[in-house]
Amino acid sequence: MSIQPFEPFRIDVPQATLDDLRARLAATRAQPAREVADWDAGASPAFIDALVEHWRTTYDWRAREAELNRWAQFRARVAGTTVHFIHERGRGDAPLPLVLTHGFPDSFLRFAKLIPLLTDPAAHGGDADDAFDVVVPSLPGFAFSDGAASIFQIGDLWHALMTGTLGYGRFGAHGGDWGSTISEHLGRSHAASVVGIHLTDIPFWHSFQPPKDVSPGEQAYLTALEQYQMRHGAYAMIQGTRPQTLADGLNDSPAGLAAWIVDKFQRWSDCDGDVERCFSKDELLTNVMIYWVTGTIGSSFRPYHDVVNATVPRWILEKAKELVGSSKVPAGFALFPKDLSHPPREWAQRFFNVQRWTEFPKGGHFAAMEQPQALAEDMRDFFRPLRSVQ
Repeated sequence: MSIQPFEPFRIDVPQATLDDLRARLAATRAQPAREVADWDAGASPAFIDALVEHWRTTYDWRAREAELNRWAQFRARVAGTTVHFIHERGRGDAPLPLVLTHGFPDSFLRFAKLIPLLTDPAAHGGDADDAFDVVVPSLPGFAFSDGAASIFQIGDLWHALMTGTLGYGRFGAHGGDWGSTISEHLGRSHAASVVGIHLTDIPFWHSFQPPKDVSPGEQAYLTALEQYQMRHGAYAMIQGTRPQTLADGLNDSPAGLAAWIVDKFQRWSDCDGDVERCFSKDELLTNVMIYWVTGTIGSSFRPYHDVVNATVPRWILEKAKELVGSSKVPAGFALFPKDLSHPPREWAQRFFNVQRWTEFPKGGHFAAMEQPQALAEDMRDFFRPLRSVQ
C-alpha cells in the first residue's frame, strides 16, 4: 500500500480576525424586548445578551487555541479534498484504530472529552487493552477542512484517509448526527476494512420510504419523527433549500451565528432548559469560534443541501449500495433519552447487524460532550470482542 503524505497543522488565527471580531461584538445591536429569558421561540435573547457580553469581555480565544493545539493535528490531501484531522495515538500494546465523526452544529470539538478516555483508558478507570488510536477528521466544509466533498462521498473519503493516508488495514468507526450516516456508509461500502460501527442514532434518511410492515413501535417512532420535523425541523429545511441566504447573515454577525448554533445545543441536550447545566459559556463559544474564524457556516450547510436536492438516481444508487453492502459488519448503538429521536431496536435491525444496544438514563444529542465516560465505556465494551477479528 502506498501511504500518502500529510503535514502537521497548528491552529493560528490571525490577530486581524480577532480584532475584527472584537469590533463586531462591541457593535452588536440588540433586539427590542431583550428581557425575554425563555427559549420557546428559539434562542433566549437574555442568554444571547449574556453570552455576547462574556465573549466580548471575558472569553480568551488564545487560551482555548493553545488547548486545542495540544492535540496532534494534521492536514492531508485525500481524494482531491484537504482534510483536517486529529490523530492521537493510544497508550496500550495494540490500540485499535478508530475514526470519530461529528455532525452539525458541532465540530471536532465534540470529542474533546472523549479522546483521552479512548486513547488512555488505563488512566481513566479502564484497561490499557481497550486503547484506541483515535482519528477525528473535520467534515469537508467544517473548520479547517475544505468543502469539496458531498455527504454521499465522505465515507469513501474517510476510508481513503484511514487506509491510504494513515496506513491502517482495519479500523472501527463511531459517529452521531451526520457522523452516523458517514459511519454507516463506511461499514456498508468498506466492510473489508471496518471491524464495526458504533452510532448514537439511526440515520434519519431511513425513514424517507418506510416499509409497509412496520410494527406498532416502529410506527410510533416514525410518527414522532414526523412531528419533530414539523415542530423543530425548520432549520434543516432552510439549510437544505436556501442555505446561502442564511449563511450571508450568520457569516456577518457573531451574535447571530452564536444564536443559531447555541439554540441547537440548548434544544438537543439533556439540560432541562438550562444550557449551562451541560455546557459552559466558554465551551459553547469555542465551538462557535471554530465556525467564525474559518468562515465555514455556509459550507457546513452542504450536507443538508446535498440530501434535500438529491435526485431519484442518487437515492436509487444509495439503496443499491445498501442492498449489496455487507450485513456482516457489527453495529453497536448508544441511545440517549434527550436525543432528537428514539428509535426502537427493531427499526435498527432492518438496516444494521445490531450486536449491542444500550439505552442510557441521561444524556442528549451531544453525548460525547454530555456523557463522555458512559459513552467511552460503551464503546470499549462494543469493540473489545472485535479487536482480534480478521
